[in-house]
Amino acid sequence: MKEISAGGVVYQKNDQGLKIQMIQDRYGKITLPKGKMEPGETVEQTALREIFEETGIVGTVVKPLEMIRYQFSLTGVGMIDKEVHYFLIEAKSGELQAQVEEIRGVEWLKPMDAWHQQKHSGYGNNYSVLKKALHYLGYEVN
Repeated sequence: MKEISAGGVVYQKNDQGLKIQMIQDRYGKITLPKGKMEPGETVEQTALREIFEETGIVGTVVKPLEMIRYQFSLTGVGMIDKEVHYFLIEAKSGELQAQVEEIRGVEWLKPMDAWHQQKHSGYGNNYSVLKKALHYLGYEVN
């Protein structure tokens, strides 16, 4: 069975500088907002909808970042081939608010703080996604 999801690295620029949105998932890991594609949606529409639903932020797609694939086992279903499309998303409006049914929390972080969180508490497959986003925004990390 195949499952397609989409999400993104959300950023905002304001008087306090550049901030990156990171969420804490229900397992306590630092990650990026994402979710399953619904019938009739494009991956871009899925990413924007999921970001809004999980974090309260309305954004626009700036550019595609990466598509990752992995497999996992779902009880009663079997192996799932997962495909996740990530985009760089600029925040345009909305109030930052975690969808508590899905995630534990959401916050805006300085770019290097977001990178630190990813390195120490994030999922390995988000490493290159966030690195590409930060590079595009003018930050070099390793």
